[in-house]
Amino acid sequence: MKSTDAVEKSLEIISELDHSGYSLNSVLALADDALDQAQRLDQKDSNLPLQGLPILVKDNIEAKGLPATAGSLALADTPVMQDSTIARRLREAGAVIVGATNLSEWANIRSTKSASGWSAVGGLTANPWQHGRSAGGSSSGSGAAVAAGLTQWAIGSETDGSIICPASLNGCVGIKPTVGSIPRDGVIPISASQDSPGPMAQTVSQAALLLDVLTAKNIYAAAANSDSQIRIGVVRDWMTSNAEVDGLFEEAIARLGKSGIKLTEVKLSAPGNEEGEDELFVLLYELGEGLRNYLATRPGARVSSLKDIFDFNNQHASQELQHFGQELFEKALELESKMAEYSLARNRNKLWAEKTLATGLEDVDVLIGCTYGPAWESSLVNGDTFEAASWITTAPAIAGTPIGTIPMGLVSGLPVGLGFVSLRDQETKLVTAMSQAERSLDLGVLNPTFTK
Repeated sequence: MKSTDAVEKSLEIISELDHSGYSLNSVLALADDALDQAQRLDQKDSNLPLQGLPILVKDNIEAKGLPATAGSLALADTPVMQDSTIARRLREAGAVIVGATNLSEWANIRSTKSASGWSAVGGLTANPWQHGRSAGGSSSGSGAAVAAGLTQWAIGSETDGSIICPASLNGCVGIKPTVGSIPRDGVIPISASQDSPGPMAQTVSQAALLLDVLTAKNIYAAAANSDSQIRIGVVRDWMTSNAEVDGLFEEAIARLGKSGIKLTEVKLSAPGNEEGEDELFVLLYELGEGLRNYLATRPGARVSSLKDIFDFNNQHASQELQHFGQELFEKALELESKMAEYSLARNRNKLWAEKTLATGLEDVDVLIGCTYGPAWESSLVNGDTFEAASWITTAPAIAGTPIGTIPMGLVSGLPVGLGFVSLRDQETKLVTAMSQAERSLDLGVLNPTFTK
């Protein structure tokens, strides 16, 4: 298919399904030059990895012609002056960046009562299976758009769960790679120790190809086609509180075993309150410095620090604070001088996470478990419930190691995910395991019901 045809088709679906009709509301902004990009590609005699493919990027990633607001009015009307490395690599690989996806504002780090998929700039993203259900966060729009078929490819980002959650809740594939494996210039930060952009797609092969481009490597697409023996550790400590999800997990394990994949039972100890408190301390402490450094690279921005953003939100409370507050921002401001306490919390956290993963992966290549339960009902009053979530994302998030998810099936008419975890820089094993499991489960690309 010609690039112009593919882009025109994507833009047509966005118009009919996202911006009207079902009103998915996953695309926050469109690139004015998308068709021009496509036409230029059609005029070239080239065979690039992503030749002519329409792709969406989360709106916390800078791409010229798109807003990069993190969903906040504080960054609205602040022009993006240059492409991030992510956007540049996508374009060099032949992709057409057609738009930016909505997200949970500031990637869900503003309030404990925030509603995933809502931002002051983009409004609330719906779930393509049932309109009133959550699209998850914070890469809400990326997950919903891919699952709905607006494009087959999108970029998300994750600090702890922000790719895995929306991929699971919407029914697509997501990978958060090793922290640092994809350059983060031009990406609005939360945490230097935990943030990573990553691919979201309809199949593991697509996500692996996108990962090749984002990391400037050429190994993951091959890993998705590998039949090499992979040892998988089954972590039943990563079960949920939903009996149907857990039952589906047992069925999935049985199918993997029948396909010849070597499975081993692995026991892990869940994090306690201290691990959760340490992680939040680390994220909030790193937030202030990260935003200050990032905002210094945005000429014309009306804010230059977390304090500026906090004040802006108070001054524009009728729009920014209409549904929930910013108590996490306030807490982050209080922690800015506590470097010694931060260092202790980070060291404790990292030690626990690395020890947990080293124990689990001592005799296997990859660990698997449940991710989240079915999508909960969206509520701008009560915020997220994260119903039936396991703790599968916690140790990888803190340790900065890879995690991925594929659709496992449907529960109550809604998709749920099967999660995969590997050690640092072991994405080839992660992708191979995900691909072999995808073939064993043989679900194909899930087709949302678009129920209103």
